[in-house]
Amino acid sequence: MASTYYETEEADINCASCGIAEVDEIKLKDCDACDLVRYCSDKCQEEHRPKHGEMCKERAAELRDEILFKQPESSYLGDCPICFLPLQLDIQRAVLQSCCSKWICDGCACVNKLLREREVGEKRQLTCPFCRHPSPTSQEEAEIKYMKRVEKNDPVAMTHFGKKRCREGNYVGAFEYFAKAAELGDVEAYYNLSFIYQEGQGVEKDEKKRLYHLEQAAIGGHPDARYNLARKEGRNERFDRSAKHLIIAASLGDDESIQQLKECYKYGDVSKEDFAAALRAHHAAVDATKSPQRDAASKVFADIQREAAKDNNA
Repeated sequence: MASTYYETEEADINCASCGIAEVDEIKLKDCDACDLVRYCSDKCQEEHRPKHGEMCKERAAELRDEILFKQPESSYLGDCPICFLPLQLDIQRAVLQSCCSKWICDGCACVNKLLREREVGEKRQLTCPFCRHPSPTSQEEAEIKYMKRVEKNDPVAMTHFGKKRCREGNYVGAFEYFAKAAELGDVEAYYNLSFIYQEGQGVEKDEKKRLYHLEQAAIGGHPDARYNLARKEGRNERFDRSAKHLIIAASLGDDESIQQLKECYKYGDVSKEDFAAALRAHHAAVDATKSPQRDAASKVFADIQREAAKDNNA
């Protein structure tokens, strides 16, 4: 029987179609989708497809789930390259540097600004906290710097321009930037492509491609992508898969996911042990992003916003 074959060592040393052994100059290659069988040629793989197809699909789905439900080590944002603390999930709490495409936490950005203000003469000019290049003095200058990064195949800069094209309504241009950035592994680009395919902006609507890019973003540590997958699985009444997504996102520090997980626990879709573990992981992830510098920066920016509000109301 076919199932017996897959459980034997023959699956590793013999072609699943013709049975030829892997010896001397004969080299076998794995099935393109699964790790169950091997073939000596494309012809043998094609001829064996009708017998192997269903089992191959099942195994490929299992392998995909192993990757999809693996807990990422950190969120897609990673750490601030100055203080080496994890960046907060609220992207408003970080500054993207146009010169080097590095996200700098607001604490380090604020300290850098205050240090420069204490200097005199040429040293007073604001510079990037990471690469020390002079900071742009206008948005136009910043865009020129971003474009230089694009010319160097920087995926973060490409995603920046993809978002810019979206705001301009140029979805074809946005898709081109996102697609290239995703090809280079940018997680945020994958996430944006999921919306492009969902709405059919610049491309035809494609649910399979939307789901693929959403999963790629989730695998890369994007909590919003993970949360959206959880909602999708919930609508399909696959509550066990939905809970898995929420646990992973909550463990990255995502507030929406931990709140939704509370509801899952309330209705018995998550065990007490799993919920408690997710709650501890969520607290740990959030605490890891805190520092006195970031707290001080929050107060500084809050004061700036209050002053700006007063000026607008004057």
